[in-house]
Amino acid sequence: MKARVFVSFKTTVLDPQGQTVCSALHSLGYPAVADVRQGKYFDIAFADGITAEQARKDIEVIAQEVLANPVIEDYRVEIVDEA
Repeated sequence: MKARVFVSFKTTVLDPQGQTVCSALHSLGYPAVADVRQGKYFDIAFADGITAEQARKDIEVIAQEVLANPVIEDYRVEIVDEA
């Protein structure tokens, strides 16, 4: 089983890297780009034998307590495959 966790700054937090990319896109001829927010993602593979329910529980805790800083970041979890 695999999961993917996306982490990005909350909309209220300044994102200087996103602003730089947005400015670069404007200078490259893409004036319609209104905003860019940068983020990161983690691919996490679980050992064989773990149940889907346990994997979902574990990945939520991992995302909230380890991968994201809940003060300034939001996260989203996806189960990539349950095979």
